[in-house]
Amino acid sequence: MTYKFLIDECLWPGLVRLARDAGYPESTCVRDRGWSGTPDYRLIRHALAEDFTLVTHNAVDFRGPLGGPLGGLHTKEPIHAGLVCLVSNLPMTPARQLDLFGLALQELATLPDLINQALEVIEDAAGGVTIERYAIPQ
Repeated sequence: MTYKFLIDECLWPGLVRLARDAGYPESTCVRDRGWSGTPDYRLIRHALAEDFTLVTHNAVDFRGPLGGPLGGLHTKEPIHAGLVCLVSNLPMTPARQLDLFGLALQELATLPDLINQALEVIEDAAGGVTIERYAIPQ
């Protein structure tokens, strides 16, 4: 599958280049689309309409609270192109974002698609990383 990533404004726009260099030329970011400041409930409409896989650090709004029942914006959609969440207990510097998104891209290269799924790359306080994939909505 060819992914089209939409990098949320809470992340460094330089992630677009990483996605494009990995073979996803239609990837873009909220800033470059003129959607900065768009509320999340409207941003998801753009992602759905243009078949984007959303990449965000703001996972709670899109998948619901970690460890709790799924309840974010993606859970209300019957079909979507997927959600990628970059989660860290450490400061989300551009370098950290590049590392975490790079791991996400490696994982996504092994999957046929991310339709109605979320992929989370989670870094703990010690720097250990786990990758989780789950259906959304369940």
